[in-house]
Amino acid sequence: MTRKPLRLAILEATATLEAAGVPSPRVDAELLASHLVGVERGRLGLVPLVEPQVIEAYRKTIEQRAKRIPLQYITGTSALGNIDVEVGPGVFVPRPETELLLGWALAFIEGIDRKPPVVLDLCTGSGALALAIANARPDAQVHAVELDPSALAWARRNADLRAERGDTPILLHHGDVTDRSLLTELDGLVDVVVANPPYIPEGADLEPEVIDHDPHVALFGGVDGLSVIDPMINNVARWLRPGGGVGIEHDDSHGDRVVALLEGRRVFTDVTPHPDLSGRPRFVVASRALSAQR
Repeated sequence: MTRKPLRLAILEATATLEAAGVPSPRVDAELLASHLVGVERGRLGLVPLVEPQVIEAYRKTIEQRAKRIPLQYITGTSALGNIDVEVGPGVFVPRPETELLLGWALAFIEGIDRKPPVVLDLCTGSGALALAIANARPDAQVHAVELDPSALAWARRNADLRAERGDTPILLHHGDVTDRSLLTELDGLVDVVVANPPYIPEGADLEPEVIDHDPHVALFGGVDGLSVIDPMINNVARWLRPGGGVGIEHDDSHGDRVVALLEGRRVFTDVTPHPDLSGRPRFVVASRALSAQR
């Protein structure tokens, strides 16, 4: 059978995805082609011709993406930091914006003298953030908490895969981050808390990839988007050691309110908002005061 030009297939795929309203049609078309032929996206030009069965498989993946199935569900993986984690139905797909929270956490850990640094990832989902920290800092003791059993199963799977590849194992916990009895054994011992909790206000207008595929329990934080963040902060206050730091990702509509929640507790200091790459409010960080009342 005659081999087919991959470039032409990518152009056709781009047109199909653009007509379907996919936000980044050319990028997604190239990423799916890269996934199928097994080369990096930037090296697709070195694969001018492919077998007809590859073209057919490619068209089927494009049909899936045109139905607004998340790209990561089709490829089965999502990247964060220096690692890939497996994702699929039943777990929240890590977003590129969380790279900024990861970067802050790793920079904060650099300033910690205590060994091993203790890290706590709240609402871990697939485990991506906790596992990316463990990969970058093999000396850290990383705990991760997830409430949803389906997401926790994905996190356990990813944790096992990363451990098999030589990363320091993380400690997974099934629990509610708003529960005042959760992980009391870590009270006053945690150096860094990171959290990407459910924070979208109910009724928000979302892309099909999000509203139709991401688990709603991982998305929505009540009417104002703060039903998890607000009570969670009480737990963060008791988990952090004096001088420890917390970073909380939030919706771009209520960054000021998250700042106010942290500033309203005398236990926190140096409360600082951070924007994402497009300038929208994305996460807030704070430190546990060296001496304060709760």
